Amino acid sequence: MQNTLQERFYSYLQFEKRRSSHTIRSYQSDISSFCIYINKVYDINDLKQVSSAMVRSWIVDLVESNQSVATIRRKLASLRSLYKYGIKVAEISMNPVETIQAPKQGKRLPVYYQENEMDKLFNDISFENGFEGIRDRVVLEILYSTGMRNEELVKLKDSDVDEKQKFVKVTGKRNKQRIIPVSDRLLKNVKMYKEIRNKTFSGINNMETLIVSNNGNNAYPKLIYRIVHEYLSEVTTMNKRSPHKLRHTFATHMLNAGADLNTIKELLGHASLDATQVYTHNSIDQLKSIYKQAHPGA
Repeated sequence: MQNTLQERFYSYLQFEKRRSSHTIRSYQSDISSFCIYINKVYDINDLKQVSSAMVRSWIVDLVESNQSVATIRRKLASLRSLYKYGIKVAEISMNPVETIQAPKQGKRLPVYYQENEMDKLFNDISFENGFEGIRDRVVLEILYSTGMRNEELVKLKDSDVDEKQKFVKVTGKRNKQRIIPVSDRLLKNVKMYKEIRNKTFSGINNMETLIVSNNGNNAYPKLIYRIVHEYLSEVTTMNKRSPHKLRHTFATHMLNAGADLNTIKELLGHASLDATQVYTHNSIDQLKSIYKQAHPGA
């Protein structure tokens, strides 16, 4: 059920709200699933004909399909945004999602890796000599040392790494930029990586990104995910092994080491402190554990 309203909505997200292509694809997927459902169940192709009861039946169908609460909430939020836009541009007069309440979601704590697992990753695991080995190590070091997102890493340019000032400039969501300090060790490894990369792909001029694939093209999120998953499999038994879990690990280890919440918020590029606050639960758990081990009256 593609129509001009939806296309204009996606353009609005891209050019006015400056949402990322990944976010827009999520909106498209969520809205498309709703359109397929109402077409199949109610034989409706016009969003103006949708009622609140139809939206509720869609949610029930999602629940019965074992969709997670987080997924259902996201899908409902996408549909709500579409209808709000439709009302804003005067193409729709009623929002059937307005009175719909999303299923409540229990607070889920971020999953992170232990410090000894990170030590093992960088000190005990053997990385192959040559381009791929040094590239993979740099990918892991950047993610753990900066907490940047996967999509931020693949967009990182050589010029974003300032060796003199010892920081990286990261372009995050909605093109907001932030500065993250980095260690001498990371800078040394990045420099070594660039030398090997440039020698390996000497025929390619003006590479667009710092991290490149095995054939010298720009890196992409799935490549970064595969690198992280492969190496973390050697140091942890956790099922979740991803770049985003390294981001959680960066934040939790910083907090455990005494960094204040506002600093972590700025380093992560969070828009509000609420998004960062969740890491305090992990830190409190660690404090309780240390207290029980160390305090004689515990």
